[in-house]
Amino acid sequence: MKYTYYTMLLCLVLSCTSKTAEKSVISAEDYNSYLENTAHESLKTATESKEFWSQRLAADTSGVGEIGPLSGAYTSLFDATGNVQDLKEAEILIRKGLAISANDKEGFARSLAHNLIAQHRFKEAREVLEQYYSGPSNKKDTEYMLFDVYMENGEYEKADTYLGKIKANGDYNYLIRLAKWSDFKGDLDAAIKYMEKAKDVAESRNSSPLMIWTYSNLGDFYGHAGRIEDAYNMYLKTLELQPDNAYAKRGIAWIAYASEKDTEEANRILDSIMVQHKAPDYYLLKAEMAEYNGNTSEATAFTNKFVTAVSQPQYGAMYNAYLIEIYSEEDPQRALEMAKQEVANRATPETYHLLALAQLKAGNEKEALQTIQDHVVGKTFEPMAAYHTALVYKANGMEKEVAPLKEDLLTAEFELGPVLTQKVRQL
Repeated sequence: MKYTYYTMLLCLVLSCTSKTAEKSVISAEDYNSYLENTAHESLKTATESKEFWSQRLAADTSGVGEIGPLSGAYTSLFDATGNVQDLKEAEILIRKGLAISANDKEGFARSLAHNLIAQHRFKEAREVLEQYYSGPSNKKDTEYMLFDVYMENGEYEKADTYLGKIKANGDYNYLIRLAKWSDFKGDLDAAIKYMEKAKDVAESRNSSPLMIWTYSNLGDFYGHAGRIEDAYNMYLKTLELQPDNAYAKRGIAWIAYASEKDTEEANRILDSIMVQHKAPDYYLLKAEMAEYNGNTSEATAFTNKFVTAVSQPQYGAMYNAYLIEIYSEEDPQRALEMAKQEVANRATPETYHLLALAQLKAGNEKEALQTIQDHVVGKTFEPMAAYHTALVYKANGMEKEVAPLKEDLLTAEFELGPVLTQKVRQL
């Protein structure tokens, strides 16, 4: 999805100029029961767990044995509702557990790192893990997470080193990280192969949490490869196991919009998600679809709803990448300052191409070109990075360099979505 920070999905071109009607991939009959489901089992389970462990904690003066499960319940509440305050409550509890625990400080440290990653506080997550990795610990579990935070922080040599440390063919945690590494290196076939192996491991264990995570992420990879029907089927398999899984439903909504150009159905799916799950970025997808339908005022209204929501202090920098894109059009200097801060927080090709966009929109075409050449070209395979590179090249009169990027981007129509694809055609 255009507005998902890390993922959806490179695709073979689905030509909107084709004279042959495309076969519809999705069918409402397949997923209507999940949209109409009012049981909200994930929310119910998380709420019951929070209430149980809260009562246990209140009755225990030390509380160290209850803090872990209670923080986990708050994290599950965040997963179920998108309410960032639950993530903040979990952080407070985890920090308390880390302070008072005598025997499991590294377990709490890993939990804290997970929490900080969810808040996009990647440097802090790295610092926590590095601090406790040096002590007596379960090294392997911490090494898994060190790989994760080094990837998020753009420290790819260190990530490669830790990938070597955790190497264990057939190990689920190794396979999913090898898939991520392969995708980062631009080898999508290998990424899919390793994720499919991880799926086999999850299924052999009959582990619902692992299968839910793997099916939904494999759906992303299949979409990335243009295997839209396979992606759809993975999202359905996710919903079979967890009927209120917002991520899988959103994946189907994106297929409805980006592949089938059915904004009515995509909005129907989103509306059902938003009853329980309140993540602000749904507004951006609604804004994009309104723009596609030519409804400028509605698009602006949804964009403003997003900006208002994520400007609340509890969100911190979680949605800065999206704000940079928005402000680059409306307030380029603000976008530029925000982009510089993002690069300071984590210097990756993804943050640098946003910096280049902000520099370009602020009238600094040469600086934008330097940023692209030094930090983006040859360092990422993300279509948005390619699009921003093409904009910078065009602004600097480098039409020859624009042409191959445009050609490649037009094979990523599914990921870019109809609105951005039209802008690519105009390059």
